[in-house]
Amino acid sequence: MRLGSFVLAAQFPGQGHGEALHRAVRSAEMAEEAGLDSVWLAEHHFVPYGTCPSAITLAALLLGRTRRLRVGTAVTVLPTAHPVALGEQAALLHLTTGGRFTLGVGRGGPWVDLEVFGSGLDAYEQGFPESLDLLLRWLSGEPRVGGPGGRFDFRDVAVVPRLQRAVASAGAPDPPRAPEVVVACTSPSSVRLAAARGLPMLLGMHVGDEEKAEMVALWNRHARAAGHTPDAVAAAAHVSAGVVQVADHRVEAAEILKKAMPGWLRQGLEAHVTVDGRVRAMRDPLAYTELLCAIHPVGTPQVCVDRITATAERTGITRFALLVEGSGELTTTEENIRRLGAEVLPQLP
Repeated sequence: MRLGSFVLAAQFPGQGHGEALHRAVRSAEMAEEAGLDSVWLAEHHFVPYGTCPSAITLAALLLGRTRRLRVGTAVTVLPTAHPVALGEQAALLHLTTGGRFTLGVGRGGPWVDLEVFGSGLDAYEQGFPESLDLLLRWLSGEPRVGGPGGRFDFRDVAVVPRLQRAVASAGAPDPPRAPEVVVACTSPSSVRLAAARGLPMLLGMHVGDEEKAEMVALWNRHARAAGHTPDAVAAAAHVSAGVVQVADHRVEAAEILKKAMPGWLRQGLEAHVTVDGRVRAMRDPLAYTELLCAIHPVGTPQVCVDRITATAERTGITRFALLVEGSGELTTTEENIRRLGAEVLPQLP
């Protein structure tokens, strides 16, 4: 079982951007101190839902501040990034950190970001597979890569830095040749896309164990149909996102989140603007918070252990990215991470 923290750098009502980002950085440092496996960084533009506009940039900072922790993006929005530029950055982080970087990618949403960065709505609606495949070619170890045509049409160029064998730290196992790539999946089509390429999934905190188990089963079927071996299918290291709040009593833990999260969700989600004016229904913030408290490890240390273990048993997923900053307060976030590492992690398989 591998526990990681999920960091949105969320801006809660009354907070500035600097406060949100400071809490994000400190929570990652605390995750290493507490013995967690990893930290996963979200990326958003133009909204207070999350104040980190470049997950890979923040990942570079945190990889430099830590020595053991894995750092992943959850996710880098591929339709608003050039896959070659992203591949170069991922290779750089992989090679200079002994393989501690994970690149999570996703489609994002039909937001005004597509207009600002000039990629257009088609990059979101149709272009994700093309971008993903070019990114994977860049990270494959080939000495030269050219654009396949269509949106990305360019002559063969040298891949620098080229991915070969990353340098292991003293006493550590030899890291993999290429960085791990994980795909955020929210629909059957994205599950099939990830499965065909043998890429593990990142499954969102908005869905429960039953739906996640169905998505894993769908991934398994399509991965086998694509020719991936039974061993490779069984070894796929999917990631389950969720929320965690550790307290002495279950009601206390839920109240911490219900006091802070609805205000953050309301101002954060309302700020999203679609690129084409389409109407997007917003979840009721309080009801959504109550749902998250009900399906994720929110409560006493034993409740958290039981819920994490139950999710692993029902879904087969043993990697977790858990939102630790739901209180919106630095000291409460630090205490949450400390207790997660000291009182929950030692009881897990």
